[in-house]
Amino acid sequence: MGIGVALILIAIGAVLVWATSAATIGWILLAVGVFGVILSMVFWSSWGGFGGARSETVIEERRY
Repeated sequence: MGIGVALILIAIGAVLVWATSAATIGWILLAVGVFGVILSMVFWSSWGGFGGARSETVIEERRY
């Protein structure tokens, strides 16, 4: 699940909680969406999303 899908689940869950009588399903969708956002952030960070990844610069000297 990507962060976009997680945000959509949060939005749908919020509408169900506060605008309809299907509050239980809304809370479940909200929880799954929040879990998806957290999981996406953890994996994004491990892939270098926020600049937390290390980068190496290799410099080769050439002799002419």
